[in-house]
Amino acid sequence: MGELMSDVVLGEGKFLRLVSKNGWECVERKGCTGVVGIIALTPDNCILLVEQFRPPIGQMTIEIPAGLVGDVPGEDDRGNPEETAALRELMEETGYAPRELTRLFNGPTTTGMSAETITIFFAEHCFPMSQGGGVDDEKILVHKVPLNEAFEWICNQAKEGKVIDLKVRMALLMLCPPFITR
Repeated sequence: MGELMSDVVLGEGKFLRLVSKNGWECVERKGCTGVVGIIALTPDNCILLVEQFRPPIGQMTIEIPAGLVGDVPGEDDRGNPEETAALRELMEETGYAPRELTRLFNGPTTTGMSAETITIFFAEHCFPMSQGGGVDDEKILVHKVPLNEAFEWICNQAKEGKVIDLKVRMALLMLCPPFITR
């Protein structure tokens, strides 16, 4: 394999750092320890999805609620930082809170570009507490989609030119096994 070399910072912005690790260029996030994604269901069997403009791809996207872990000062000092971030992000983005939150799994987001990991949670019996829509300059639109119509709904959203995040498809595969045959 060769001798390990130390990381070389190639460039740095406010939120990201470009690093060379043994000649392999990759990106690191600054000021956070990971990402959470939430598969959220309401008591009437609807999945909560969010829509927002994503500047890196220049398009509107349909996503599961998600966000950073460890980017709120002092939050890592209390309990489980991933669970805390999942509850915060679900509330900020959708305005819903779950009666039950279960950690499902954790894994890398893009192994060829970053060491970042995402922890996926399942939020059950979600009920509205506030309007949602994000914080600061976020303009998040919340969609409450009946699970039995979700596949057709995301297909229609894609036809309208919106990008469907892969985590939405993963969530539907987990919740609606017949989805895989379509």
